[in-house]
Amino acid sequence: METKPLKQAMVVFGALAFGWLAIEMAFKPFLDKARAAMDKSDPTRDPDDENTGGDIGPEVEDQPATDK
Repeated sequence: METKPLKQAMVVFGALAFGWLAIEMAFKPFLDKARAAMDKSDPTRDPDDENTGGDIGPEVEDQPATDK
């Protein structure tokens, strides 16, 4: 009875495939919008390079402190 591990693997694979398809169908409208937005986005834009923080002011270069 060496078919038990193979059968178990096939059942697990089938369950994973069914779960993936169920999620794809359940969230289809959201996923379509997200994929369309990714297709329209600029691949060269890096959001980490943009300084859009609310509390962050303009960057100030380090200047030596002067005692007066």
